[in-house]
Amino acid sequence: MDISKRIAKMKEQPGFADNVGMILIHNGTVRGWSRMDNKKKVIALEVTPDLDKIEAIRQDFLKREGIFEIITEAKTGRFQPGDDLLYLIVAGDLRENIKPVLAELLDRVKAEAITKKEIMAE
Repeated sequence: MDISKRIAKMKEQPGFADNVGMILIHNGTVRGWSRMDNKKKVIALEVTPDLDKIEAIRQDFLKREGIFEIITEAKTGRFQPGDDLLYLIVAGDLRENIKPVLAELLDRVKAEAITKKEIMAE
């Protein structure tokens, strides 16, 4: 995803200038170590997102107060440390409304809609 282009396109939507005071972005990448296995070296990560579930979660959060738009992109496949995996963009009126939405959206997407398998160094 080209984040700048996606934001520029979002800014073209009717109502953007009247309703958006903040845009928050999550750009998830592959870590080079395992969170679950004593920071053992990870050489690859296999990822399978449930895109329908991600969209359902996105729709839930779009109903929250002050939220103008949410953009999600989750990649499928085998990735190396440093590769981009997950993008979440949340735009809305006030930080009090947007910050918790990004945090909760991220937690739900990761818990409910993404399956990962770490490939460890030997």
